[in-house]
Amino acid sequence: MNAIHQEKTIISLIKSCTRKSHLLQLHSQLLRSSHFYNPTIFLSFLSRFALPPLRDLSYSGRIFKDFPETNVSLYNTMIKAHSLGRDSARNGFLLYQELLRLGISSNALSAAVAVKCCTKIESLCNGMQIHARIWKDGHLSDGLLLTTLMDFYSCLEKGSEAYKVFDDMSHRDIVAWNVLISCYTRNGRTRDALALFDMMRSSNVCQPDDVTCLLVLQACATLNALEWGQKVHSYIVEHGFLNARNVCNSLIVMYSRCGCVEKAYEVFKQMVDRDVVSWSAMISGLASNGYGRDAIEAFKEMQREGVLPGDQTFTGVLSACSHSGLINEGRMFFKCMSRDFGVKPNIHHYGCMVDLLGRAGLLDDAYELIRSMTIKPDAAMWRTLLGACRIHRYVALGERVVEHLVELKAQEAGDYVLLLNIYSSSGNSEKVIEVRKMMKEKGIQTTPASSTIELKGQVHEFYADDISHPRKKEIYEMLVEINQQLRIAGYVAEITSELQSKSELYVLSYHSEKLAIAFGLLATPPGTTIRVAKDLRICVDCHNFCKILSAVYNRKLVIRDHNRFHHFREGRCSCNDYW
Repeated sequence: MNAIHQEKTIISLIKSCTRKSHLLQLHSQLLRSSHFYNPTIFLSFLSRFALPPLRDLSYSGRIFKDFPETNVSLYNTMIKAHSLGRDSARNGFLLYQELLRLGISSNALSAAVAVKCCTKIESLCNGMQIHARIWKDGHLSDGLLLTTLMDFYSCLEKGSEAYKVFDDMSHRDIVAWNVLISCYTRNGRTRDALALFDMMRSSNVCQPDDVTCLLVLQACATLNALEWGQKVHSYIVEHGFLNARNVCNSLIVMYSRCGCVEKAYEVFKQMVDRDVVSWSAMISGLASNGYGRDAIEAFKEMQREGVLPGDQTFTGVLSACSHSGLINEGRMFFKCMSRDFGVKPNIHHYGCMVDLLGRAGLLDDAYELIRSMTIKPDAAMWRTLLGACRIHRYVALGERVVEHLVELKAQEAGDYVLLLNIYSSSGNSEKVIEVRKMMKEKGIQTTPASSTIELKGQVHEFYADDISHPRKKEIYEMLVEINQQLRIAGYVAEITSELQSKSELYVLSYHSEKLAIAFGLLATPPGTTIRVAKDLRICVDCHNFCKILSAVYNRKLVIRDHNRFHHFREGRCSCNDYW
């Protein structure tokens, strides 16, 4: 047997090992035969021990250090092995530094796996050092390396730096485009993500693929950009992506998140192969849009079709019970999820139950449920209960909840605003002054809420008392006219549930959703549905405003706040004033 054939046979044997014990036996035989120090054979052996499925960093690290002739391929293998875990990634970066320090000529793969290490340990400084080295070593033509670098900046919320890398690329493949879209979506630059989709479609170089569509649908869902979502849906149909189950699932989520649950149901019904993700998305969509009973019926239909529910399914069902005030049903589902389906309640399920009990005024029950949890309650859960305390003006429990948030060191400006509203609604002006003073001393400032509305493919964003829009004069004139018409119909501004201040009536008049609605009335033909997304809970005054406006102007309004949808039509809301 010649040397080349023998080498191939040994490498094939190494690759066939599926257990560490077999690999260790082979190691012993190779040492006795001296083949172990053949660089090609050793690289194959090291890769088998360092990388999945037999990944053993301790053993592979020892044989790597003992090998007399190190080279870039061996270092790359070990750096890659360390990059696969968060705990080991720092050692991977140190190996990259060691490679450079020894004067071994690195290559594009060395930099790529080292960048992945920096992504895992979230080290911007180290990643930027590698970026500088990439420039120095002339690897800017390597598309895979630059794509990895873009992903690094994206994960560290450095969207502008990711775009600079993208801009420097001589050839941008579909992966690079998708990484940049993902970066923009992840970093809140959703409008930029949508613009990139248009750029790709108009480009003759790189057309969007199914992954692009998934990413853009996510951006549409975030922005409540229904027109954009419909455009992507058409593209999906034209290019034959509708057969992909994950694409259909994303369409269901997008339409549900845009308040168009009928279209979501159309996509769902047309699916040939529905999985637990499909059912969970549909159930959650029905729940968030106020169709609580329908969500429960969908859950029953899912069982009849033999699809086992998962934890996301129960999050949707419990959310449906919460939004619709179905207390008995919610308690029943919470009990049966672990008893009948083996789904252990997680933090989201407990959160839904706290929300359900809190909205129903069962605040002590909600508090006791949190206290009885086997898992540690997070800040979001305490805020859910705090919001319920505000609704029901339960001062004593509200104070206790804030104490828990302080213990978690998770208190935010919004928590103090909720507490202020609890004191304000109960007429405790002394406490209002006390909390305001404390907020001022601590330098706590509230973040203004925003509302968005999409018209003709463009997303317009508004803040309370906003004067930045190009059509601000017309918008405020329209608001004056709206207020006059609504007052004739019986609208009276609701200020008892909000902070008491000398300018409260003025601020209520110009909440961000009111500006968005006024712009919608101004810019769309009569009869057009107005869709607005708000990043906070809609207040009582704006809710009343929208109900009366839907009747006076004969418009359907769909408002998505941070928790659910409100479909206003003919003076009524789909939530039945329960939110």
